Amino acid sequence: MQAVKWPPEMSVGVAAMDDAHRALLEELSRLGAAPDDQFATGFLALIAAVERDFRNEEELMEQIDFPALRCHREQHARALSGLHHVAPRVMRGDLAAGREAAKLLPQWFLVHLSTMDVALAAALDAAGLLTQ
Repeated sequence: MQAVKWPPEMSVGVAAMDDAHRALLEELSRLGAAPDDQFATGFLALIAAVERDFRNEEELMEQIDFPALRCHREQHARALSGLHHVAPRVMRGDLAAGREAAKLLPQWFLVHLSTMDVALAAALDAAGLLTQ
């Protein structure tokens, strides 16, 4: 899996979100480079990091009564559902399924970031909660 680097243009201008997104990409890079005997543990760590990031974003959306909260939350749920669906296979030794899921996640992430997260950042700015 090719590592996804954090270019400055990926910043949404909200420090907490940018830091979390950067950390997710770093986690994906570590997972992509993980040897087979460490992959399952790394896959679970990735899921935990994604859950944490999504929970933090959703808390921000709730604070400002974000109009697209439901849609944004549904996207988060679908991504997590895919990861949770693959996790048991990874735990049983099907590392190829986990590596494929990890390979697809950056594509989803880039679209999500450039659409949903940018809209959230604009709403946080309008609400005076921009933290950068």
